[in-house]
Amino acid sequence: MTGPSGVDPMLGTPAAEPVPPAPAATTSGATASNDNRSLGEIVGDLSHDLTTLVKQELELARTELKAEATKAGKGAGMLGGAGVAGLLTLILASFALSYLLDNWMPVELAFLITTLLWAAVAAVLAARGRTELKKSNPQLPETQQTLKEDAAWARAQKS
Repeated sequence: MTGPSGVDPMLGTPAAEPVPPAPAATTSGATASNDNRSLGEIVGDLSHDLTTLVKQELELARTELKAEATKAGKGAGMLGGAGVAGLLTLILASFALSYLLDNWMPVELAFLITTLLWAAVAAVLAARGRTELKKSNPQLPETQQTLKEDAAWARAQKS
């Protein structure tokens, strides 16, 4: 508490002046005292900030994609190895079936039966695969929708 002359009656010294708070910085680094920017400067700052944001998002996506591609590459390599092993297993199992059938019929007929069996399996798998491909939608409707929403948001920010 100070007296009428600005002197603190308890201490007998002049009261300290209150220190005004420091101006707060805005997101673009400008201070609150710089609120009298022109519309062009504001739009320029917004454009710069939006460009920076897009570049950072693209860099993040690139980094994430690289990490995921590495994982996917390892997985694909292992699946390729499994496919080769499966093919060898299939070939040897086909020979085993043919030689098993050879006990009851000529070897040529046994191999023909085994071949016809695998031809039937291949036909069924091809028909199922064709049906699944016809069901697929390469248009990516959800991605297109979110891209349209992002573009609408960016247009709204410009105006």
